Amino acid sequence: MAKISPVSDLRNYNKVLEEVSVGSPVYLTVNGRGKYIIRDIAEDEEYERTKAALRLMCELNEGRKSGEEDGYISEKSVREYFRGRTE
Repeated sequence: MAKISPVSDLRNYNKVLEEVSVGSPVYLTVNGRGKYIIRDIAEDEEYERTKAALRLMCELNEGRKSGEEDGYISEKSVREYFRGRTE
């Protein structure tokens, strides 16, 4: 469960950090509006992996759409293209 605290609570940061755990970040507010988040590192690593996977899936989907709309490139053309780049 997420917890919401004013950023001024960081004066006693040990208390705030004790409230942070996996699946239970602490959201910090400034003037009543969300501004920062304190999250467990393990959860942050999972978040970054998920974000990277989503980005890859979006790129793959764009490639699929492009292939369907503009036509796919033959395997031979792809091989020739990459051979030309490495030489």
